[in-house]
Parts: sequence; structure tokens; C-alpha cells
Amino acid sequence: MPIDFSLTDEQKELQKLARRFAREQIAPIAAEYDAKEEVPWGVVEKLYEVGLLNAIIPEEYGGLGLGMLEEVIIGEELAWGCMGIYTIPMASDLGITPILLAGNHEQKQRFFKKLTEKPALAAFALSEPGNGSDAAALRTRAVREGDHYVLNGTKTWISNGGEAETVVVFATIAPELRHKGVIAIVVEKGTPGFTAHKLHGKMGQRASGTYELVFEDCRVPAENLLGQEGDGFKIAMHTLDKTRIPVAAGSVGVARRALEEATRYAKEREAFGKPIADFQAIQFKLAEMLMGIETARAYTYYAAWLTDQGLPQAHAAAIAKAYASEMAFEAANQAIQIHGGFGYMHEYPVEKLLRDVKLNQIYEGTNEIQRLIIARHILNS
Repeated sequence: MPIDFSLTDEQKELQKLARRFAREQIAPIAAEYDAKEEVPWGVVEKLYEVGLLNAIIPEEYGGLGLGMLEEVIIGEELAWGCMGIYTIPMASDLGITPILLAGNHEQKQRFFKKLTEKPALAAFALSEPGNGSDAAALRTRAVREGDHYVLNGTKTWISNGGEAETVVVFATIAPELRHKGVIAIVVEKGTPGFTAHKLHGKMGQRASGTYELVFEDCRVPAENLLGQEGDGFKIAMHTLDKTRIPVAAGSVGVARRALEEATRYAKEREAFGKPIADFQAIQFKLAEMLMGIETARAYTYYAAWLTDQGLPQAHAAAIAKAYASEMAFEAANQAIQIHGGFGYMHEYPVEKLLRDVKLNQIYEGTNEIQRLIIARHILNS
């Protein structure tokens, strides 16, 4: 069977659309919203208008039904403009995925309508102040009372948490059961007992909203339960196995921007009577960046292809996420080094690239957790 690395005409058109959107709508305002630490809702509305928001929702429920490969093609372009702004639609897809994986037809109709009839976001609430990488140690409680579950607890570091129309919340019906006691349940915006508090002072990705979510005797209809009691942990892990791939794509976009900015500066900046691009030390840095970008993109596409084919992809997603995010961090770091003192200033965008992409090494499973996933794949093969 031949190997084909070419994109379809439709994929190329999506790429052009996303690239144009990033250059015209995201990049010009990225620094402003980073400084203000505000979500650019106007960009969210424009993403909706051009069809790039919540595009993974199947066509039968009002979306475009895009596959993972299309998602990462778009993601690289949007992250080129701003990783923080890209996190907004990326985190919405993260919140949509558990419903795609475990929701029944009625739930998909009900929840996805909220996300397709207007510019709207979803969110995924797993992390808590005390559990971090130990996802099974969550403490948010869910107690069944008649036809409702009553939630009590706190989630933190939840992207889109305050803006989202629907939030998939992971809670436990019995902490002593650890992962076997976890449920996944959809909490809708405005539900009594559910409040969101924005977190301030982030190092990077400041244009995306990150929240602490508090549940105080929050009554959620039992019909919002995804799957069965005890399925929640499995749903969360299967979700992350898929959604780490767009994180890798975003990292590639950041690295590509770092290379472009570094190349432009190296051609303009002179030292010892000639452009610094003429020096081999600079050329090697640029070459290393491109080597990393091309390798990371190819493997990210491979992980996306596995997903779209319905093949096992957990280890591939882990490799793509860990490799691409570390490559991008190093690319941004070298871009700063090429800029010298100017790279340390807000006047140039490279310092923001470094601040933004650092989070890609942490969220949706730290890169240490990715190495555990990869190691288990090796040892269980």
C-alpha cells in the first residue's frame, strides 16, 4: 500500500482559511490581549462565523464533523498567531470529546445544540488543587439523590471554565474506589451551586481564561451522566489520548513562528559588518529549529492519522505531545537568543512564544506522564 503525504484539496483550503485567519484576526491583537489578560471574545465570534469553532461536532448535530488530521492542520495555523488564543477553541474541543465518546444520541443533540447555534464554548474539568497528575485521586463528590447528582468540590486550572456553556465534570461517588468510582457528568452554565472564579497571574497563555470551579450542593440532572457510574476515569483518559494531539499541533505552530521571527531578525541585524544570518552559529540554530518542526509535524500528522483510522494511538499522542512541546520551547528559547537583548523585551514577540508554549509541557498531562505512557507501551508490547 503506497504512503501518501499529500493533503486533500479540502484540507488545503482549511489550512489556507486558518492561516489567513491567524494572520488577519489573531496575530495583530495577540500582544494586546496577553497584556490585558482578557479573552478576545470578538475572535471567538469570528471563529464561529468562518466555521472554525467546535468544528469536530458531527454534521448530524450541526457541526462540520472534522477529523483529527483536519483539527491539527487548523491548530498549527491558529497557534502560529497566538497559542493562548488557540487554547480557547482547542479546550472547547477537549470539552466536546467526552460527549462524542460516551454521550448517547439525546445528550449529543441537547448539548451540541448549545455549541452550534451561537458562538459558544465547552470545557473539561478534571484537575483539582490536590490531584494534579494523579487524576484518580480527585475529591469532588457526587451523591445520587433521586433523579439528580449533588456535586460538592473544587476544580482548578480549567480552560474556558467561566465562559463555557457546558462543562464535563469528573467527580467521585466513592473516593476509596479511586478510578473505579469516578463519573463524568455535564454541568450547564448557570446551574445553581456552580460558580467560576478566574485565575490571574499566569506566566503565559494569558488570552485564554483559566478558572477555579466551585460546586456547592450543585444539583445536576442524572440524565446528564455520560456512560455509567464508574466510567468517568476511562472517559477522561480516552479523551486525553485524543486531545493531546492538537496540543502537539499548537506547539508546531509556535515553533514555526519562532523560526520565522528569528530568521527575519537574523537577516536584518548586523554585527561585525554583516547580517548575523551569515554566521554559522546562527545558521545552526535555524537549522535545528527546522529539523524539529518538520519532525514534530510529521509525527503529529501520523498520530492524527492513527486516530482517524480508529487505530490505537495513545502512545503516539504521548510522543507527539511531549516531543513537539519540548521542541517548541527550545525553538522559542533559541529565537530569544538570536534576538539577544531585544528578545527579552515585549517589543518583539519571541518572549511571549516562550511563555505561552511552556504550558504545552504541562497541561493535558505533563510530559513526565507522557513518558510513563510511552514506557508502558514499550513494556506491554
